Amino acid sequence: MNTRLRALLASACTIALMPLGAAPATAGHGRPGSQPQLERLDRGLVAATTPDGVFLSWRLLAPEATGHSATGLTGTDFRVYRDGAPVATVTDSTNYLDAGGTATSRYRVGAVVRGRQVSLSAAVTPWAGASRDIPLRKPADGVTPAGEAYTYSANDLSVGDVDGDGQYEYVVKWDPSNSKDVSQVGYTGPVYIDTYEADGTLLYRVDLGVNIRAGAHYTQFLVYDFDGDGRAEMMFKTAPGTRVIRYRPDGAVASTRFVTMPKRDLKAGYSHADDYRLSAAGYRERLTGVFQGWDKHPEVVAGRWPSTLEAAFGIAPAYTYPLSREDATALVDHFVDVYAPARSARNVLRSFEGFIVDGPEYLTVFDGATGRELQTVDYKPGRHDDGLMWGDYAMARIEPGNRVDRFLSAVAYLDGRRPSAVFARGYYTRSTLVAYDWDGRRLSERWYVDSGWVPMTNPFDDGPHGRDGTDPEFGTLTTQGYHSLSAADVDGDGRQEIVYGAATIDHDGTLLYSSFAVGPPESAVAGQNVRLGHGDAMHVTDIDPARPGLEIYGCFEGGTFAPYGHALRDAATGEVIFGDYTGRDTGRAMIGDVDPAVPGIEVWPAMPPNAADLGIGLFSADGDLLAPTTPGTNMSIRWAADLTTQIVNGQAPAETTIDDWKRGRLLTATGTTTNNGTKGNPGLVADVLGDWREELLVRTLDSTAIRVHLSTEVTHHKLYTLMHDPQYRAEVARQQTTYNQPSYPGFYLASDTDWSKVPLRGAHPGRAAG
Repeated sequence: MNTRLRALLASACTIALMPLGAAPATAGHGRPGSQPQLERLDRGLVAATTPDGVFLSWRLLAPEATGHSATGLTGTDFRVYRDGAPVATVTDSTNYLDAGGTATSRYRVGAVVRGRQVSLSAAVTPWAGASRDIPLRKPADGVTPAGEAYTYSANDLSVGDVDGDGQYEYVVKWDPSNSKDVSQVGYTGPVYIDTYEADGTLLYRVDLGVNIRAGAHYTQFLVYDFDGDGRAEMMFKTAPGTRVIRYRPDGAVASTRFVTMPKRDLKAGYSHADDYRLSAAGYRERLTGVFQGWDKHPEVVAGRWPSTLEAAFGIAPAYTYPLSREDATALVDHFVDVYAPARSARNVLRSFEGFIVDGPEYLTVFDGATGRELQTVDYKPGRHDDGLMWGDYAMARIEPGNRVDRFLSAVAYLDGRRPSAVFARGYYTRSTLVAYDWDGRRLSERWYVDSGWVPMTNPFDDGPHGRDGTDPEFGTLTTQGYHSLSAADVDGDGRQEIVYGAATIDHDGTLLYSSFAVGPPESAVAGQNVRLGHGDAMHVTDIDPARPGLEIYGCFEGGTFAPYGHALRDAATGEVIFGDYTGRDTGRAMIGDVDPAVPGIEVWPAMPPNAADLGIGLFSADGDLLAPTTPGTNMSIRWAADLTTQIVNGQAPAETTIDDWKRGRLLTATGTTTNNGTKGNPGLVADVLGDWREELLVRTLDSTAIRVHLSTEVTHHKLYTLMHDPQYRAEVARQQTTYNQPSYPGFYLASDTDWSKVPLRGAHPGRAAG
């Protein structure tokens, strides 16, 4: 426990650019008079048959909450109608179990303010159980240029009100069965993004085309109402060949249209018929061209890289520069067949194929209701090369196209009022983020963050991880990013920051801090002030209500070169509150109120084989070890009536389950399975219907439908829909990003919530009726 003790006593090694004397963050308190633009949602009434009657659940909208009680919020009450007659008045929650209801009953809910009914929802009939299917239209199977067949499965999901009716539509990403991690060679099928009505009507499909590779790190799609017109847009990376297919109500294709290529690219000869996927022979041809231009590379000209490839490979001089094609080809053969395999047996570059490392890259804004292209701009920053400058050739494992093609995205209220779109590229070496605003007509860049290149002395033999980039402000961002990011108001000024793993970008695009710590004696960096570094899972919310502001809990994969394997940090300063050195890649981490007897939200890392020796397991918010075993780390869900946290488990092809740390299994989602291999993520976990609890959205085994599971446990806690909390709503929009992480509100929410501290959001555009 020496690492934890050290962190508790002093964590002054964070590089902090926070103003001296800055007030600590206070969750939920923004700038006076400023209210974030949030969705105009309807009542979200849903009914489901149960063995005990009909369970009903509906939304409390944020403007309708005006006060606090011992068990929840107060404000608008509700009158429940069955078949036109009132059957109950509900004051302490937004759910009701109607013991006299039947499968044919029709229900409406009226909002009651000071004894007077002010609105009435649309009528609903009960689901035939606690779940409902949204039918999907699976894309056709395909075959790669290498002759490999592939099929499709529904993957990540998002939601947005694309037509302004107060109800969510569902956006589904389709991944082919040969979807790849960026470190894996081989062709993939194209990616498709569909938008469906709740009844399964397919509005349109975006075919990203052959020039966008399929995999968790490539396509991050944002669905959000960015311009405040009440209708959500979509934004994501596109390329030549990306097209929108629109459908008629009968399912027939109405139109097909490619995204607009800039005149500059058309003049240069690019077209939508281009196919930039590299064959193995094409990769070697490309490498030959790079070698022929070696003496003209800016890093070589500047004297930062070896002047000859022979010097870079550690072999005797043999060639004259500039290299002839014949000599360049000979050096390519040496690199592929001798040098690379000598560095790692996994370097089989003669099999390198299927990657896209050339051609234009775009960012496109789409109309959410129709799929119509609204604007296409160049993706910023461009790839520059196939990873040479990004360090993809420098490590023992040579992985062209890896670090250069790591993408992230998020929504953030950077000004405290209007949402911005944030896109990131790279995080191991060069790390970049760009924020855009959309006004309904065009994108405008709010800010751009770039660490600069990590200097290397030899791009074929170096260790660029954990070293600063060249930018004087953002150089320490390198190797701090995660496979996700979060938007949260960490400093209490009413504007959200971007929590970029072990660093945080302030709302104005300046560096708030980049977290460092001293390596413990047992590490390979003993006594050195080093980055906390990259990790796979990160969670940002008010974890410890006894401390002011928000906290960040995450894991780190640096092994013996990282000061911690997992740690809880202060979100305002980045300082470590407690953590443990593990000496190994600690691949997962999760948080949740899984033990209601313990104050605060519990945290835990994934358990390595030597967990008992390391003294890690389930921890309280203040760092006490509660148990040597832990819940799962795939995904969490707020499913129970008592505000505790449950865990979603299951890994394809196994069925999905919801498990409670104390009560055991609460749901087996028969006939469904999760996504993303060992990550075991549902399509989405979010508060999309009914009361404040989250729904489980998961694909059926055959991907013919998305199954929406509803918790029917009656709760007596009253809270506005989580979708009217700015942090939670932004987190839902980014949940689909890379390694899907849960969504969290910007205030403390657990079984011991002090309701007087839950923020009242006040008046903003909220739909008061059904």
